[in-house]
Amino acid sequence: MEKPKTIYLNDYKPAPFIVDRIELTVEIKDDQTAITSILNIHKNVDIADKTTPLIFDKGDFEISSVIANGMILLPGEYEVGDDYFKLAKTPDVFTLELTSILTPRENTSLEGLYQSGNIFCTQCEPQGFRKITPFPDRPDVMAVYSCTIIADKTIYPVLLSNGNRVDHGDLDNNRHYVRWEDPFKKPSYLFALIAGDLDHIHDQFTTRSGRIVDLKIYSEHENIDKCGHAMASLKQAMRWDEQRFGLEYDLDLYQIVAINDFNAGAMENKGLNIFNSKYVLANPQTATDEDFMNIQGVIGHEYFHNWTGNRVTLKNWFQLSLKEGLTVFRDQEFSSDLNSRGVKRISCVRDLRGSQFPEDAGPMSHPVRPESYIKMDNFYTTTVYQKGAELVRMMHQLLGEKKFRRGIDRYFEKFDGMAVTIEDFAAVMEEASGLDLTQFKLWYRQSGTPTITVKRSYDPALKQLTICFEQITSPDRNQSKKKPLHIPVNFAILDKTGQDITPEGKHLLELKSDKETFTFDNIPENSLPSLFRQFSAPVKIETDFSDAELAFLMAHDTDDFNRWDAAQTLFIKELKQIIAAIGAGKELSVSSHLITAFKKALLDHRTDPALLAKTLSLPLETEIKNHFNPIDVPAIHAARVFLKQEIAGQLKQPFIEVMDRCATSDPLSLSHEAMANRSLKNLSLSFLGSLKETDTTDLVLSHYKTAQNMTDEIAAFNILCEIDPDVKQTAVETFYAKWQTDKLVLDKWFAVQAGSTLSDTLTVVKSLIRHPDFSMKNPNKVRSLIYMFALQNHVNFHQIEGDGYRFVADQIIALDTINHQVAARLSSCFNHMKKYDDIRKSLMKSELERILAVPTLSKNVYEIVSRALA
Repeated sequence: MEKPKTIYLNDYKPAPFIVDRIELTVEIKDDQTAITSILNIHKNVDIADKTTPLIFDKGDFEISSVIANGMILLPGEYEVGDDYFKLAKTPDVFTLELTSILTPRENTSLEGLYQSGNIFCTQCEPQGFRKITPFPDRPDVMAVYSCTIIADKTIYPVLLSNGNRVDHGDLDNNRHYVRWEDPFKKPSYLFALIAGDLDHIHDQFTTRSGRIVDLKIYSEHENIDKCGHAMASLKQAMRWDEQRFGLEYDLDLYQIVAINDFNAGAMENKGLNIFNSKYVLANPQTATDEDFMNIQGVIGHEYFHNWTGNRVTLKNWFQLSLKEGLTVFRDQEFSSDLNSRGVKRISCVRDLRGSQFPEDAGPMSHPVRPESYIKMDNFYTTTVYQKGAELVRMMHQLLGEKKFRRGIDRYFEKFDGMAVTIEDFAAVMEEASGLDLTQFKLWYRQSGTPTITVKRSYDPALKQLTICFEQITSPDRNQSKKKPLHIPVNFAILDKTGQDITPEGKHLLELKSDKETFTFDNIPENSLPSLFRQFSAPVKIETDFSDAELAFLMAHDTDDFNRWDAAQTLFIKELKQIIAAIGAGKELSVSSHLITAFKKALLDHRTDPALLAKTLSLPLETEIKNHFNPIDVPAIHAARVFLKQEIAGQLKQPFIEVMDRCATSDPLSLSHEAMANRSLKNLSLSFLGSLKETDTTDLVLSHYKTAQNMTDEIAAFNILCEIDPDVKQTAVETFYAKWQTDKLVLDKWFAVQAGSTLSDTLTVVKSLIRHPDFSMKNPNKVRSLIYMFALQNHVNFHQIEGDGYRFVADQIIALDTINHQVAARLSSCFNHMKKYDDIRKSLMKSELERILAVPTLSKNVYEIVSRALA
């Protein structure tokens, strides 16, 4: 294939033609859909002159009619290419009318206008609107939209688009129309349309200024009883945004639609959010506690975009983190304020370390604001989203809540209705606080994860504690030499009883140089620093803490995150010792101090059970591997299994006691207490089940059969699928028999089987590809089965024979003919091949070369695979 063109930030120029208004008419018929767009256009005279041609982005469709200023143009009077529409000459101000003919049923990319079952829907971010009509499909072209939808009244009784419904009526031949107008200018990526036979629930929200907003959530008829939690979450988000940020909703109607076929989690289209059904539909029988929390968070995230993304949008796609990093920070704060802040922070950091840190260290490493891309779809990454949120969080720490809020207020006062940059956001934060963020902005331009080495010294005569911080970021493909970053360190000093004795004014330290030293006076002996509390910066931390000191912090640190982090550090140190023993052929053992610390925590009745469940969860194999180069696949698996079984064997009775204590909560309650008890109970069951003894297996089976909610049922099902093939098969059959008609629950059924570490898993996954309930065209199914195997089942994907690599490469090639985005994300499973042994590295390299040799390979997959091979 021809090498695709790279797009560079430095080449950005404003659009030469601006669309002020677009009127869309969408006429839906069985075999095709006609899109007529009437555009009011003016030249950007600062950029374009009389010789500048109009060139619009265009998808793969037929243009049946072109009318300019009322004159019908013949084919020779305009030019159409595979991806563009062109007029050689235009007046400075004119109207252009274009009619496109689409076939949504054939659109398996799930971009632009497509069908999900019998429902017509759109996905336009980042560059899908060009698949609907020719347009300057870029975020800095903001227009006022109206949309009239015409369709059969029986088949498509519900017709939705952005904004407010202003007209509707019946037409001949059982057809009807609805006209929508959005009064606010928006970029093309926020356009949305829905047509189908849907049911909905309705509620209202009264804003702080007294306006009544109608709220509607749509789904297929059979799922409408599962929308209540999403509605409650929406109202919580609306109230929270008013209280925390002073931001009120600006339309009279807010609508959400749940769709089965969707590439992402959800889309914040103005006034008409389109959601993956996974993040809307829930009841305790079919959704886990984690599902309920995710729904609350994603509902909040998309609602918060109404201001951070919609009202103020992006000058170009390189600024993506301006809306996503800021909105992820906002949704994390929303979830933290409504639930447990410590548990939420731990979950966020675990995701960051498990996904973003490896991304920073791999071939797709890029700054939070990338400098270039081939396909923008590939940069909806954990770096842009999660690390971007960490940068906003650091600004929040440096400014403090009051000044940060002042900066947010100024941001909207200054830029409402505009397309802006990350520099614009940083400038209002400087204006609001008086701080100089020049060095801090390096975080947006410099890729990689800094490593902070911390060393201590203590002078008992002077009672003086000295702490030295050294920061270093390794060179990569983006920068050969890294500069020191401005890093906030949320800090405390704890005495030997765990009391906070931090000197006044020293709870926030700021690192700006390669090396920084801080000295603290009148500090008692045996006091310990608590570093990077609440994970105050996205860095790797290397300390000189002993195992005993880590155990003390695990038990006594007043910061929830650092208690968890101390436990995880102890686990990693123990696993490294076990893996070294495996390599040396020595007898394996577990340190007594780890067992003691674990037992003490397990039996601590005062600590939130949800926090305990996080703290006592062993790192996953996909997390452990990040601590090794080269990665020893079988040793990592064997070490984790051994550690888990040793802990379970030595603490069998305490685990049973904890299960009994936590089993008293209402199984259908969604209170924090009930969810917390379930999390610790199921963690205990997981440890016991790992023993694979008759009594523990019977215990797991009993919990599986008597479960009254999906959280407990899926937890037991997971454990059974790790015991042996016969036990697993029985559980698989009974689970399917019970849930075969529920699409989202079947996603869990596929995922548990694909994630099993039993040796027959690849054979099972190959057979499930042919299962009648599996579809390569449905991203949720692909993620549940193939992604789970390739990206989460470390030991089986990396079988030394290479069968897992060949299987997944085959699926990438097949998926690329259906959905480029889904195929590209799956391709990332090979990104870290250079960290594996020579045999595995060679096998992965061969599969990547085979993928790259496909003549019709998409730009999406090419970008990922070519970087992995570089």
